Formats: sequence, C-alpha cells, structure tokens
Amino acid sequence: MTILITGANGTVSTEVLRSLRGTADLRVLVRDRAKAPSGVEVAVGDLHHPDTLDQAFAGVDTVWLLTAMGPDSTHASGNALAAAKRAGVRHVVRMSAIGAGHDAPTRNGRLHVLSDIELAASGLGWTVIRPAYFMQNILGSVDGDTFHGAPGEGRVGMIDVRDIADFAAVVLRDPARHHGETYTLTGPKSIRLRDMTDTLSEVYGRPLTYRPMDPDDAYPVLLKAGMKEWDAEVTQEYMRAYDAGWGDYTTPTYTAVTGRPGRTFARFARDYADRIGG
Repeated sequence: MTILITGANGTVSTEVLRSLRGTADLRVLVRDRAKAPSGVEVAVGDLHHPDTLDQAFAGVDTVWLLTAMGPDSTHASGNALAAAKRAGVRHVVRMSAIGAGHDAPTRNGRLHVLSDIELAASGLGWTVIRPAYFMQNILGSVDGDTFHGAPGEGRVGMIDVRDIADFAAVVLRDPARHHGETYTLTGPKSIRLRDMTDTLSEVYGRPLTYRPMDPDDAYPVLLKAGMKEWDAEVTQEYMRAYDAGWGDYTTPTYTAVTGRPGRTFARFARDYADRIGG
C-alpha cells in the first residue's frame, strides 16, 4: 500500500511522516526536490498546477491531503481529488479545519467545508480530520520574562501536532474502517494560556508574565512578522473567535480512535522548552 503525503515540508505532515515510518510505503509530494524529506520516495508537483500531478498520484492507494491556508485552497484540493480519481486512488484522508462550516467565523473555515463536501461527493473513500488550535502555534512566544498569547483570554481545546499525526497515521494505515467519518480532534483539556503561564514558569525556572494579544491590534503585528495580507486577516478572525470562547470545548475522539490519552500542555511545554523560548 502506497501512501502519498502532501504538504510534506509543513508542521503537520512532517509529523505524519514520522508516525508512519516503517509501517507503509511512503511517497511525498513536494514542489522542490531539493527540499524533500530524506528516506522516502519523492514526487515533484504542485497542487495548484493539475498538469504536474498525474505521475505523483500514479500507483497510490491512499492520500494524506493537506492544503495550505489561502483564498485558493479549494482549487488545490479539487485538483488533488481529480488527480486521485484519474489514478484510481482508493481513499483520501483530508485535513480540514476546526469548526469548518458555512457559518464558521473565519474565511478559512468556510472554504474548508466546501472542500470537505467536494471530497464526500467525489466517489472516493474519504475521511476528514478537523484539528483544534495547535499547541505548536505558541512556539517562540516566550520573550525574556513575558509569555505572549495570541488566543487572548479564551479557553481553547488545543492539541499537540504530534497527536494529530499519530491519529492520522491510525486512519491512514486502515482507512476503510474510517470511511465517511468527520473527526473533530482536540487536546485533553480546554485551557487558557494565562493559566498555563505557571507551567511555563516551572519549565524555565523563572516567573513569567502573561501578555494577551488584543485581536484588534493583531493585523499590523502579523504583517510585520512576515504574514501575507490574507493570512494575517484570517488569523485575526481566528483570534477574535478564540478570544470570545469559540474554541472552548474538547472531544473524546483522539482517545476513542487511538486508545490512548492525548498529550497534555505540560508535556508539550517540557518537550518544546527550547523552542517556545525562541
């Protein structure tokens, strides 16, 4: 069984590759061969250019489909599905977005649900995974004695990306068992970053002060950090939603499917201590 991994250089797909190593024949889709991960079969192509995809999808049984956030994400997802159908792919496991829906508070969520619906109507075997806010999103958030929190004051059922990957690996190894399922994944607890400041203080051995970012002030900060305009606008939409409590829930899905509990924020903080601090 050959599994094609898209978005292979990104945060989530990198961990999916780690979780799958040694359990499947893996092929990665990259735009630049020089940047491809080592130890796996490499296909060069771009989901935004359908004429580059047929060779990449040939002989593939299952696809891990991850498209970058952007106004043209539905175009990329649709191109992938068309290539999958031409190649005789049996199953597509698609990473969507938490709360994806026609009434989602972000443009990203409203676009993702369109791609989710297209996949469900494609005739392919399918599974959709909608993960919560990533714990890894706070990497680089400790500056000196200050912990900067983008979700503001809202509680969020944030999840460790390693758990998203481990969950995806379970599905990818035996996709038929998960056909037609839409899984919403969260971490084990809904938390405020303000309340996690003590945990980080213990990790660093010094007191930290929590400074929430006001969503209304975020856009110019995000642009200065190098984000594209559309990405900065959508990130600000997410921040407003999280600050208002939109992400304040958890689901039992991770444990129900994998048979083990998800990683806690405390474990994440210890494992990533050298990267949270910059």
